[in-house]
Amino acid sequence: MKTKIVSLFMAAVFGILAFATNSFAADEGFYDKDHIRGFISFGADLHGMMPGFNDYINNAAFTTSALQSPSRADSSFYYLTAKNNYKKFNKLYPGLQFNVGAQYKQFLTWINFNFMITQTSERPKSTMVVADTSGNAATAPLYDARWFAYGADWMFGWKLLGEDAFFNLIPAVGIGFNMLNVHFTSNYVIFDEKKDNDYVVMRDRYYSTMAASFKADLEARLQFEQFSIGLYAGYHVVRYNEFNVEGSNLHTHINDTDNDGDTWYVGLRFGWTFLSFWDKKQQNKI
Repeated sequence: MKTKIVSLFMAAVFGILAFATNSFAADEGFYDKDHIRGFISFGADLHGMMPGFNDYINNAAFTTSALQSPSRADSSFYYLTAKNNYKKFNKLYPGLQFNVGAQYKQFLTWINFNFMITQTSERPKSTMVVADTSGNAATAPLYDARWFAYGADWMFGWKLLGEDAFFNLIPAVGIGFNMLNVHFTSNYVIFDEKKDNDYVVMRDRYYSTMAASFKADLEARLQFEQFSIGLYAGYHVVRYNEFNVEGSNLHTHINDTDNDGDTWYVGLRFGWTFLSFWDKKQQNKI
């Protein structure tokens, strides 16, 4: 529900801005559209999970329970006879981003597309030994545990030290969405609390959950005419929904973890600012 509310809010804001652009962009209006500059930038950063996120991802990705064939050809339930011994995910991971936006005097707005490099915890072996309640042994497959995330945030920033200063500080905030994708370690059973303990079986695939996000960061930028380089740092707030696994929710609250996706980050950004229509006219006069 919360993601739907944010989606509706963002659609409304975009609609208002589109209306405002047509209404106020006249020569005598709110701003002079000839002075708007487009820009793009690319960044690479290091993210650090907050403790709640680290607990959450390691809890979710390494969820274990009873096992059964995904086709339910074998109706018996099997249980682990030993620990899987997967390596836990680290709190630090690398990320990449692409920004596209517009600048008007000291005000900037842009869409920040961000994604991370897939993190993998390799399976300790290809199969594991399991047993049913009668002690009958069988083997079950093991998969690499993997996770990655991506998202987009609509950002708003302000150049504190002037429009064309060589050195600038740019605080920014924004809202958007983030999607978390996890590949689990085997064909575990997920019991549905809302369907009289009916169950589904995990498959050898990624499962996803999406949530609204809030981002705040500060960039220290050096501007070389149209080219810029900036060092930035910030905080990303995310509260994920439950994973939907084959139609049933993976309830991480059972193991006392919240669906917390908060991270801090620091990185380096390279940008290019395009000339405005006014800039081009001035160049043509030279």
